[in-house]
Amino acid sequence: METAEAMRTSQRRRLLIALFILFDLALAAIAVVYWFGVGRPASPSTFSGDAAMTHVTAQLALGPRITGTEAGRAAGDYILNQLAAAGWAAEFQDFEYQGTAARNVIGRANVGSGPVIIVGAHYDTRKRADQDANDPAAPVPGANDGASGVAVVLELARALDLEVIPHEIWLVFFDAEDNGRLDGWDWIAGSRYLAAQLTEPLPQAMILFDMIGDADQQIYFDTNSHAGLSAQLWQIAAQLGYSRQFIPLPRYAMLDDHTPFAQLGIPAVDIIDFDYPYWHTTADTADKLSAESLQRVGRTVEAYLENREP
Repeated sequence: METAEAMRTSQRRRLLIALFILFDLALAAIAVVYWFGVGRPASPSTFSGDAAMTHVTAQLALGPRITGTEAGRAAGDYILNQLAAAGWAAEFQDFEYQGTAARNVIGRANVGSGPVIIVGAHYDTRKRADQDANDPAAPVPGANDGASGVAVVLELARALDLEVIPHEIWLVFFDAEDNGRLDGWDWIAGSRYLAAQLTEPLPQAMILFDMIGDADQQIYFDTNSHAGLSAQLWQIAAQLGYSRQFIPLPRYAMLDDHTPFAQLGIPAVDIIDFDYPYWHTTADTADKLSAESLQRVGRTVEAYLENREP
């Protein structure tokens, strides 16, 4: 027979056991909710330079992507398929230049959610390596001049956390950029065509990638880019630890795919590393590039887009 004190001790023990059981059940319930994602905070992907390099390799495997050629069309198809796989609404914008069929590729997301921001690169390559002392008639492989910018834009299609971006985003891949001064062609035909089709309200900003994969990366200000937006992007790069590669000093005045948008009054920036000794030569190959260089550019613009105010 238990004493009153023993009975109280036993009751306290049972109460403590019940409380521990309830606590464990509560923890288990929280774990289940977390595991299956109910109420879990979003965990967005982060831009990967290694993933971007796979897009460089895939483009080079097609051969020179000259406007109007089979390889050029295959490159456009590849881009469209990658955008669609990442969940973007993707389409071709067909046009003709100098009697040659050409296609821009456009991917859209967050349609109608805010002002448009364009992020772009050209995907065509130069038909002749006129800067090559040994073989100026050969086509340019276009690892850096073409494939690197495309690779960064495609990896952004996967990595961007669209839920936190208060803008409609267009990822644009321009055709017919790179054959200026050859056979009567001018530069930047694809971007000129797209810019001519824009209607009000105009995009709020435009960011271009060109030749940004060089392993010896040195990206200076382009004096034909919007000074304020350039300063903002370079500041973000510095905050991410990239101040040795993003150098906030003017160096070149570029005619590039950002130009038609700047001429419309749209703040436009060309992120370009023009200190590239293999420009328009047959030596513009993947071994000159690094995943780290692609990652620095991609993460800078990723941070800009995901933290930009409406």
